[in-house]
This record gives sequence, C-alpha cells and structure tokens, in this order.
Amino acid sequence: MTSHSTTAPDRVVRAVAVQPRWHASDFTDADAFRRWMRAQLESARPHLSADHPTLVVLTELNGLPLVLRGGGWALRLRTFERVALALFLARLPRTLPILLRERVSPIRALQLAGIDENTALYLHTCRDLAREYGVYLCCGSAPTPRYRLRGRQLTRAPGILTNQTVLLDPSGDLIGVTDKVHLTPDEQAGGVDLTPGDLREMRVFPTPAGNLGVAISLDAFRPDVIGTLEAQGCTVLLQPDANGSPWTAKEGLPPDPAHIRDQTVAWLESSWQVTSTSAQIRYAVNPMVVGNLLNLTFDGQSAITGPPEQAPQPRSYVLTDPRPGFLALTPWVEDGPADQLRQTGLHLAAGSGHPRENAYRTDTLSADLTLPAAPSRPPNPPRTKPPCAPCCAARPAPPAPGCGPGRWPR
Repeated sequence: MTSHSTTAPDRVVRAVAVQPRWHASDFTDADAFRRWMRAQLESARPHLSADHPTLVVLTELNGLPLVLRGGGWALRLRTFERVALALFLARLPRTLPILLRERVSPIRALQLAGIDENTALYLHTCRDLAREYGVYLCCGSAPTPRYRLRGRQLTRAPGILTNQTVLLDPSGDLIGVTDKVHLTPDEQAGGVDLTPGDLREMRVFPTPAGNLGVAISLDAFRPDVIGTLEAQGCTVLLQPDANGSPWTAKEGLPPDPAHIRDQTVAWLESSWQVTSTSAQIRYAVNPMVVGNLLNLTFDGQSAITGPPEQAPQPRSYVLTDPRPGFLALTPWVEDGPADQLRQTGLHLAAGSGHPRENAYRTDTLSADLTLPAAPSRPPNPPRTKPPCAPCCAARPAPPAPGCGPGRWPR
C-alpha cells in the first residue's frame, strides 16, 4: 500500500495598520468619538481583502480621552492636568466617593467615575465597526476595569484600571483581551495612574488571521513578554502604540542613561527586532497615533514588519540606517539632516506656536502575511485563569450572563 502525504497550502492574511491624528474635541461626546473611530475603518476600506481574512489594528489608549466626554467646556484650560482637575471637581459627587472608598488617586477616581458608560461606548463602537467592515479588529487599547461575575450579578473590582486591548472577530464577537504589563512613567502614579497587567494572564489567540499575540507599546520591547508570546505559538504580534513625545527626540526610557540614543533607534528594538530575530513570530503590526492632545504630544511612524527575506528593500525610521524587514512603513513628515528633523519635531509638538504645530502625517498601511494553513493551538497554554472580559460591562444593566470568547451583549 502506498501512502501519499499532501501539504496544505499556506494561507494569506491582509494586515492593516491605521495611523490617525487625534484632537481633544474627538472625545467630548459619543457621536464625535464614533465619527473618529469610523473614519479610521473608512481609511482602511481600500485595503480590505475580498479574498483573505483582514486584520485591522488600531492604536494604543484610543479610549483614554473618553474621560473628557461631557467636559468640552473644560478644554479651554488647555492642559490635561488642569482639565482633569476641573472635571474631578465638577464631578465631585461621583469622584469623591470612589477616591475615599477605593483609596485611589484623584486621576484614577475621575476615570473610574464614568468607566462603565465609557467602556460601553468604546466596546459597542468597536463591535459595530468589526461587524460592518467584516474584519478581525484589534481595537487599540483603553483604560479598562476588571469585572467580576458573581452568579448573574456583575460587579467592578475596586480600584483596578488596566491598559487593555480587545480583539474582535468579523461578527463582532470577543476573541480575547490583553492587559499591558510594563507601564511607562506617564501611565503610572503621577500620570494617568493605571494598574499593570499580570504576565501570567497573557494569552495568544489562534484565529484565521493568525495566532495573535498583543504586546502594547512598551511590552513589545520587553523580553519577558515576547518570550511568553513565543512560547504560546504567536505568529503575528500586534503592537498598538501611543508614543507620548516628539518622534525625533531622544529615547525616554534608556537602558543605559549614560548612552541615550535617538528614540527611533531605540524603537528598532520592538516589532522590527522581534520579526528579524524570532523563529516563531513572523510578523508584527505597529500602528502609532499622532497629534497633540491638549498639551500632550504624540508622534511616530507606523509599520508592518516581517522576515528580512520577505522585505528586502532597505528602509527604516528617520534618524536610522535603512535595513530590510519593513513590509510597510509610514514616512515621517519630512526627510533631511538630523538637526533639521529634530527641530521639525519640536515645531510639530504641542505648544510650539509654530505654523507647523500639530501638522502630523496620517496614514494607512497594509501588507499580505503568509501563514501556516491552519491556526494551531498554543503549545504551552498558561495555567492561570484570564481576566474577565470587559464585554461584560458593555451593557451594565442588566448584566450579561457571562464572559469569555464569543460572549457579547446583543
């Protein structure tokens, strides 16, 4: 008897990274937020594949400014710190009990005071967009509480507020969630005061769009996160990002303070390095938000990276040498000598007063990823229980009967 073995053909996935520009006014009411989010999916529309699954990845903390919802009057105070203080005082009947009862900072109390409503708006908006455009959607990330289901009663765990990504399928159903483990100083106490995630809860999600692993911003630079995702069989790394400084400035978290590099040089140690060196993680999608949010500056170059042999054309971030490995890359606002680029970064930044202030480049990137024929189960699944999915909060009353993959309020 002769046996014949056949090898299933590889599958193709279209990956799309959206680089939007935000303004504080995009978050002062629900309709403005929905328009801003929809505009990003609309910019992705020409890149959607009719023949293959499409994965759209949005940017980090795109739900954070929802704390401004209903507070448009405060934007005239011009700085995030003053606006947050004014909103905390204006909402004192809601913020003060949380501050005292849950023993949190004023900025965390302010966020928690409206978190159920803002989480519902964020998740329902993302769900509707995933359904309408028929895509696998990495929603970006948002400050998200931890919900507990006790019988049929849903309650919010006191004081917890993580930087969390939600993944949805083309039906708008939940695939999974990931919390950011390594927070930047601006996300810690003294900044927006978020809760770090637990590395033991990190998951890889096998889907028709790849075995998806999420490393939010700084997590993509950290070997413990990348190693965890590799061990679980990640093939496509998602790196939603919001870089809170001029792109051509020096790095903000130098591993060696005596040798501070250009930020763009340091950035090569995230997605590009992962896909250039990992035998497991073949591709990475790194969208970056740009724009001045009150007095806060956000800038960067979005990228889709892959094995160097699949992207041989040499190119790279500004202020770095060209190299293979970039399947798609957003150009920065200009090219030129290093000193000129650093000066331009300052001109774009919040409060510069320069005619080019806030004149950042928006873009939408796409690339086709070649992956094994069928998604595989993680070879080393974690033993800990994942956090309760935030979809449970999307309709606070009545509470949803459960959470987890496939559970979503209708």
